[in-house]
Amino acid sequence: MDRIITAPQASEYDEFFNSYIGNANTDDLLTALAASEEYIVNLMLSLKEQQLKHRYQPGKWSIKEILMHLADTERIFAYRALCFARNDKTELPGFDENAYAEESKSDARPITSILAEYAAARQATIELFKGFEDEMLDRKGTASGRSVSVRALGFAILGHEIHHLNIIKQRYLI
Repeated sequence: MDRIITAPQASEYDEFFNSYIGNANTDDLLTALAASEEYIVNLMLSLKEQQLKHRYQPGKWSIKEILMHLADTERIFAYRALCFARNDKTELPGFDENAYAEESKSDARPITSILAEYAAARQATIELFKGFEDEMLDRKGTASGRSVSVRALGFAILGHEIHHLNIIKQRYLI
């Protein structure tokens, strides 16, 4: 990647994002997003269907649902970044992640279909962020009642994914 997007300052985001942005732990967002995509695709392709549909506890998401949640959340965060980068001052709403997961019907889909959708979302995010100038990355807006910069949203996408990867490793792949 020829463009380097470095980590945000703490003043660029609400404390709600602390753990996600802390998880990102990189000073090169675009390279990290590409590497994470490759890792996730390879991991998911290595799992059997039974593993992909496993729930470690009743009411918890399956790995397929987690993967779709990652794509959905990435799209929402990228949309927020786009709005703020384009200087749209509209306060953006939150979303019900559980309703999204339930309505995704992910367990009925082949993993290759979900991975194609995930990879398309990731590539769109990378290209979107490549096009942001420094001034755009610094712009802030409000989503879910929380102030956040465009740059911080990119790191939140990555850190949110790492958060869920850690859960998969700790609770699903034991």
